[in-house]
Amino acid sequence: MGAGLGTGFAGMSAAAVISPMLIAFLKMDPYMAVGIALSSDVLASAVSAYTYGKNKNLDIRNGLLMMVSVLIFTVVGSYAASLLPSSTMGSFSVFMTFILGVKFIVRPVMTTKEAMNNVSSKKRAIQSIICGTCIGFICGFVGAGGGMMMLLILTTVMGYELKTAVGTSVFIMTFTALTGAISHFMIGGFPNLTVWILCILFTLIWARIAALFANKATPKTLNRATGIVLVVLGIVIFLFS
Repeated sequence: MGAGLGTGFAGMSAAAVISPMLIAFLKMDPYMAVGIALSSDVLASAVSAYTYGKNKNLDIRNGLLMMVSVLIFTVVGSYAASLLPSSTMGSFSVFMTFILGVKFIVRPVMTTKEAMNNVSSKKRAIQSIICGTCIGFICGFVGAGGGMMMLLILTTVMGYELKTAVGTSVFIMTFTALTGAISHFMIGGFPNLTVWILCILFTLIWARIAALFANKATPKTLNRATGIVLVVLGIVIFLFS
């Protein structure tokens, strides 16, 4: 439920919510927990992206450019991290979730589609590639925060209207989560079937509910709802991770 709300409202990766819960409550192997979380993210992000796209709140062209950059430089960042001494940076995603939630409540994103569309297509494409490169490298290096970083950069750096930012973010997350889930299961084996199905089902249901609400809400209401969801999730993850 928490992962679905985070995905539907803010394009948040389910891995940031589901993984610590599975590890804390079910004592599950962390690697397998991440695989289950990523696979739960695939359908949830896809149905959210469909809902946002149906309401014309999705930038597919630049989303694809950013996605390619993210995927390539996630691998580069992961390799770079393997060359350095290991360090614990799992709190990065939790901290970012909480801070971003506060940001949406205190300083809501009120950019309009008209203002967003004033940027030239060439400039937007260059921004997508550069920002995707940065997001991918940091996520690969740190191992967390992809969905949150995309939302933050799309709204603050690239000047996206909030609904389009979330729609584009979940579109990208659909493919990045699929890639991650497949690699995890190929390496770590098949997960517990009951846990896997329940995680996928409830993440999907609540992502759909959140996406439907978000696309009908006013910018002010959406900013407030997104902020509250992120703050609550940040606190819950911190307490149980």
